[in-house]
Amino acid sequence: MPTLFELLSPFLIGGISGCTATTFVQPMDTVKVRIQVRSELKGQGQIINVSTIEIIKDILKTEGPLGFYKGIGAALLRQVTYATTRLGLYRAIDDHYKRTHGRSMIFWERCLASSFSGFVGSLVGNPADLCLVRFQADTLLPEAQRRNYKNVFDALYRIVSEEGLVTLWRGSLPTIIRAIAMNLSMLTTYDQIKDIIVSLHGKGKEDYMDKLLSSAAAGIGCAIASLPPDNLKTKLQRMKKDPTTGQFPYKNIGDCFLKTIKREGVTGLWVGLPVFYTRVGPHAMITLLVQDTLTQMWNPPKKKN
Repeated sequence: MPTLFELLSPFLIGGISGCTATTFVQPMDTVKVRIQVRSELKGQGQIINVSTIEIIKDILKTEGPLGFYKGIGAALLRQVTYATTRLGLYRAIDDHYKRTHGRSMIFWERCLASSFSGFVGSLVGNPADLCLVRFQADTLLPEAQRRNYKNVFDALYRIVSEEGLVTLWRGSLPTIIRAIAMNLSMLTTYDQIKDIIVSLHGKGKEDYMDKLLSSAAAGIGCAIASLPPDNLKTKLQRMKKDPTTGQFPYKNIGDCFLKTIKREGVTGLWVGLPVFYTRVGPHAMITLLVQDTLTQMWNPPKKKN
């Protein structure tokens, strides 16, 4: 029978891993959001520069170095809720399989477990994710339209009081799709490739290089699979009603998808992929490596008598 610590440790480790990675990659996440927002504005006919270099220069000029950490409170809260749930739940399921079946999950079982974990995690983390997107996109709005949230708790309070509780889950469908795509491509790929590498070199035990190569491959898969839903999520979560018509620019995720392709082309779904990878790739690698390290430290293999 597992101890309480053994049951809770996957969730605690998942949260610490996610927060550690986010602290390192938050600047690139801010740049990624600005690229997506500017691309949307450009598609609407505005003359606006979407160059990554120009966006970085603009942030430094108008907001200073701390501008790259806009919404860091919301980002960390998102990891405390989202990463803790999606990473912890997946590892908890894997641990259960090891205890009850005497083995790790096979490929299709990993696909189901990672998808389910991503689904649950996205629902838990969507409110903080909504706040994060609004923080990062706020300075691109006309000054009169900016929300100017003081912090993540002020944002949560104002969103609920001004727009209703349900608004906290605006954009939840693309968030769910993104989370499932990310968990599936990240956790399943990482574990599967690591198993393949270990079997190929015949050592019978994984080493640091195995983990590094597997996490790098998982990062590439994450970026490609999760950018389209991330793009749509950003647009849905930051949208405001038109002051003239009183209508939102998008009715739902399908409408957002079609309008994005019409304005920006199919490749517009992957706008900012290089920047997105510099955010998602290292985030996946750091998360997975920290998670594995902490798991081995806190739950060392039991010696056989």
